[in-house]
Amino acid sequence: MNEMQGGVRCVALVGPYLSGKTTLLESLLHVAGAIHRKGSVAEGTTIGNFSPEARARQMGVELTVAHAEYLGDAWRFIDCPGSVEFTQDTLNAIACADAAVVVCEPEIDRAVILAPVLKHLEDQGIPHILFINKMDDANNSVADVMAALQQVSTLPLVLRQVPIREGDGITGYVDLVSERAYHYNTDAVSDLIPLPDDMTEPAAIARNEMLESLANFNDDLLETLLEEDIPETDDVYDSLAKDLQGNLIVPVVLGATANENGVKRLLKLLRHEVPNVAATLERKGLDVDGEAVAQVFKTAHVPHAGKLSIARIWRGSVKDGEQLNGGRVSGLFRIQGEEREKLSSAGAGEVVAFGRMEKVKTGDLLTPSGKAPEIADWPEALSPVYAFAVGTENKADEVKLSGALTKLTEEDPSLTITHNQDTHQMLLEGQGEMHLQVAFDRLESKYNLKTTKARPEVPYKETIRKTTSVHGRFKRQTGGHGQFGDVQVDIRPQPRGTGFIFEDKIHGGRVPKQYIPAVEAGTREYMRRGPLGFPVVDFAVTLTDGSFHTVDSSEQAFKQAARIALTEGMPQCSPVLLEPIYEVRIQVPSEFTSKVNSLVSGRRGQLLGFDTLAGWKGWDQVVAHMPQSEIGDLIIELRSLSLGVGKFQATFDHMTELVGNEAEKIVRNRQVEPAAAQ
Repeated sequence: MNEMQGGVRCVALVGPYLSGKTTLLESLLHVAGAIHRKGSVAEGTTIGNFSPEARARQMGVELTVAHAEYLGDAWRFIDCPGSVEFTQDTLNAIACADAAVVVCEPEIDRAVILAPVLKHLEDQGIPHILFINKMDDANNSVADVMAALQQVSTLPLVLRQVPIREGDGITGYVDLVSERAYHYNTDAVSDLIPLPDDMTEPAAIARNEMLESLANFNDDLLETLLEEDIPETDDVYDSLAKDLQGNLIVPVVLGATANENGVKRLLKLLRHEVPNVAATLERKGLDVDGEAVAQVFKTAHVPHAGKLSIARIWRGSVKDGEQLNGGRVSGLFRIQGEEREKLSSAGAGEVVAFGRMEKVKTGDLLTPSGKAPEIADWPEALSPVYAFAVGTENKADEVKLSGALTKLTEEDPSLTITHNQDTHQMLLEGQGEMHLQVAFDRLESKYNLKTTKARPEVPYKETIRKTTSVHGRFKRQTGGHGQFGDVQVDIRPQPRGTGFIFEDKIHGGRVPKQYIPAVEAGTREYMRRGPLGFPVVDFAVTLTDGSFHTVDSSEQAFKQAARIALTEGMPQCSPVLLEPIYEVRIQVPSEFTSKVNSLVSGRRGQLLGFDTLAGWKGWDQVVAHMPQSEIGDLIIELRSLSLGVGKFQATFDHMTELVGNEAEKIVRNRQVEPAAAQ
């Protein structure tokens, strides 16, 4: 182990879907000798994407942890899912990494896809490197790709290599620091070759640009360049390492992971320039000395193993069987994909899984004393943007479903379970249709549950626009004591948002005081389903008169009389449907703003305005009022028109009247499903 580098270091592999992160992980492990043969995503033989749900889709749907040693240094890699719908895992993994490798393709038009992850890394001060993958199929020049990528990065991008082209293909690269040229070999180490004559000038220009970028943060290097001296190679490497660790620059390297091109160069860059765990602790504001501290960044419920809490050990060491936060570590494991290796202890920098710590949740800081130290904020759980109503085919499985959903939300904090009090539906909410479909697949494969899913109902309500006075009488004689209740009530509309008001103006004991609460109770029971079939809001009922029988009157009779009065009177009050309206804030790159405006208008939305998005270069925020019924699948269309990066937040704003064909259709559908309102 190289003690100069500070022990085990951890790097997160991030980037968009299809950028090649899982293949990069395979290549890193293969080059480092951790695996003897690279797996294939298509064949389902990779260390990453090991779950049935990932392999069925040939894409990452959860993070993968792997380990390797390279030239005496210990590495822990976290391969993060590329789909935006599984971003929570990525954010949590990044929070526990020393640095990130952002993998992307050399496509100019898709550079904007990197904006969210780069913005997060910059905001959190996390050192990161750009690895431009698939250079063997590049159609654009590196200069054009760099220009496009710089548009989505606040930090300066520093190109470390330039490609060597022969014909239409890229056959190698020139390292701009060492000024050496290399020829790519498929699945083998690159050959050192003489610098091609036609690369002398382009390489010199690119190297000078690299040095000028570094000189912005290094006065000694700036002085050397001003004096037209050649800086020492070691000084350049030192400057690159210092600037990366200080989050001042973003180094950019090239490669083609499918052929292992550029992977060894990337490993060497990581080895020499990525900060150690002590430097990461300093960045996070945590002292290096003190009791052991570990932070959980992923929870997994594994068949035959139970709950695993995957954590980074920030300082000290942890032993199997030790007490952390009052719970016993029942198994300590090193992870290689889905394989686990039992350990007796683990030290600072390690990524491990703690077994069966039932009270521990993702994000928790674990210490022997149970006292959590102050550390940089943990990523918040993402707000849901898509939902399904979930149930079971077999009613006897409802308790089992509740337990399974609890475990799924422990594994992924961006999944939430809510019970809608208006529609009486249980909602599984998440980051998109695929995100939720994976959750449903796991309910079946892991928990043997046959579930049902449906689009969530919109909690429409109704109100009235006119006033009426109505009489309600309930009379029943069945032998012996009968039932008698008699009321006269006024019904009138109230301002929007007022709710329900009940008043009594009984004089002379026309209705005894003990029966008046029953009149209100009967009114409230009726409110659950008005003449249009929806809960009634924003109206007032005043009890003005009535009569009673000394023997046959009862609370139940007056409750029924009130319901009869409301049933007769409400249709006379010009009932109208109320639709929930939300304030929606949509964030997209500026080039998509006009499309978002059309999207809002096409979904019966009212544009309130748009402005630049604070803190985001080249992004806008569109604010609008939109019906809740139009928001359910909004994220699908929004991502489709914005290359997957568009996002929104919606908060309830008000209820508004809905009339016309749309309202008639909703009411008609409600009338044929009366049970839905019960």
